[in-house]
Amino acid sequence: MSDKPSELGGGWWAQNLENVDREIARLATICNVRILDDGVIERVLNDDASVCGSRNALAFGKLRDALMMHYHIREKALGALGEAGTARLVAEIVASLRKRFGERLGSPPAG
Repeated sequence: MSDKPSELGGGWWAQNLENVDREIARLATICNVRILDDGVIERVLNDDASVCGSRNALAFGKLRDALMMHYHIREKALGALGEAGTARLVAEIVASLRKRFGERLGSPPAG
């Protein structure tokens, strides 16, 4: 069996995305950023620290980096798991993080 990510099952992708997303949730909590509110992720990616409820430039930089890593891993997972499988995986991770961090991460999506 090869150790190449593209040849591994969903468990490898789940573990890596979950680790990155757990770090995103931790850093968002430190910065007091409601990361799951509409438009907040885009603002963080655009280096807009005004979304922070508390100033911590180092943690905000790490949050932005972790978000970029999430999207990189997610893009790779799309190739391995397909769009539906990746969407399901991300939804499960977000649900798990919501249970752990509650509303500190932001509002549930409307609709």
